[in-house]
Amino acid sequence: MAGLVFAGVEPRWIPVRYDTEATASRLVGAVRQLVAAAPGLPRAKRVELPSPSEFEPEPVVLPRDAFFGPAEHIPVARAVGRVCAEQVTPYPPGIPALIPGERISAGIVDYLRSGLAAGMIVPDAADTKLDTVRVVA
Repeated sequence: MAGLVFAGVEPRWIPVRYDTEATASRLVGAVRQLVAAAPGLPRAKRVELPSPSEFEPEPVVLPRDAFFGPAEHIPVARAVGRVCAEQVTPYPPGIPALIPGERISAGIVDYLRSGLAAGMIVPDAADTKLDTVRVVA
């Protein structure tokens, strides 16, 4: 725990109703084993992160109008420049990359495609594989 000192504050064991010294030691031991094994683990696949300007949403229509209005499903490769009609939230991190009413950028499409290839999931999209995306018609 001495290596966890931050800003001069040494973490202390604070007893919690269901934890014991034994369970805390078990957790610390498991984390140490994970750190020791980390160099031998396969490297994570690369996720293409868009520039901050590409992550800036461009609202085009009200989210309600986009979500409940006329929509169509199109291949995600053709979605750049179109207005999204659904929420698309990749996990991790669990933060929406697109919400209804926003213009879809090439950077966001690359991020979502590379994220899916790296193991992200998108449970809230109509097409969870993101072969297609729902856009305003």
